[in-house]
Amino acid sequence: MDPLAPCPFCARLASGETLLAQNALAAAFADGFPVSPGHALVVPRRHVADYFALGPEEQAALWALCAEVKRGLDRERAPAGYNVGVNVGAAGGQTVWHAHVHVIPRYPGDVEDPRGGVRWVIRARAPHWKER
Repeated sequence: MDPLAPCPFCARLASGETLLAQNALAAAFADGFPVSPGHALVVPRRHVADYFALGPEEQAALWALCAEVKRGLDRERAPAGYNVGVNVGAAGGQTVWHAHVHVIPRYPGDVEDPRGGVRWVIRARAPHWKER
C-alpha cells in the first residue's frame, strides 16, 4: 500500500462504524481481509505507522483491547487458540501504514499442522522442532 495514500484505518475510525471494543487511545474492529473467522485488528486512534513509535500509554491501550477482544471471541466463537501479532515496516510484512495488532482466532483443522505459529513468517526456520 502506498504510504501516502489515505489511511483505511483512520477512515474506518472516522466513519462511525460499530467497533468491537474501544478505549480513549485505541479501537478494535473486524479485519477487512480476515484469515480466520473473528480476525480482529486493534489500532491506536492516533495515526502512527510504527508500533514502536507509539507512547507507552498507547501501547498499553492496544494490549488492553487485545484482551477485551479475546474475551469477546471466546464467548462468541470459542476458538481453540490464538495468534497475536504486529507487523512493523515493509520487511516485517506491514501493508497498512497505521500501527495495528492482529488478534487471530485459531480453530482445530484450520491448517494441517499449526506447530510453529508465527515462526512461519520465515518459512525455512518455522519447523524448529525438526532441528532438535
